[in-house]
Amino acid sequence: MSFWTTLGADLRRHYELEVSKQAQPGLMWRLRRLSHPRFIPVLLARLAYSSHRWHLSPLAKLYALTNYVLFGIEIAQRCEIGPGLYFPHTVGTVIGAKRIGRNAIIYHGVTLGAKELDLEYKESSRPSLGDDVTIASGAKVIGGVKIGDGATVAANAVVTKDVEAGALVGGIPAHPIKTVHDA
Repeated sequence: MSFWTTLGADLRRHYELEVSKQAQPGLMWRLRRLSHPRFIPVLLARLAYSSHRWHLSPLAKLYALTNYVLFGIEIAQRCEIGPGLYFPHTVGTVIGAKRIGRNAIIYHGVTLGAKELDLEYKESSRPSLGDDVTIASGAKVIGGVKIGDGATVAANAVVTKDVEAGALVGGIPAHPIKTVHDA
């Protein structure tokens, strides 16, 4: 997906979650959203990732630093994030994942990262999130784990093992509370 297509999908997702699932967002709503504190971190993350891909490392670092200083969210420039990303709140969030799928919802105080000090950003020690994943406030997802499509990580859970698609996990260490088989 191109930068603009992905950004458009992000705007549509924000509209679906915050306003209405039936009406189309108007031009004025889109323009106001571009300056909203729930959307600017997404825009800055997209700019940092695009700059990184174009080998414009100083610019990527500037976007990432701006996100950190203004919104208290640290997002790795190398993290590939699918369209439809939504942050209800950002403060205290650290995203050092390998990949995040489409339509992820990530609350404040979340950490997605390596188990050990990893200054080289080894993808094998970073989590991967599937599509339509929700990570609740204060949750920690660490190490090279995979979170399946449609999974939910409960507030303050610590995930160190793979989570199957559609599961709800919680606790320390995280364990299944509900799976698609239970539904």
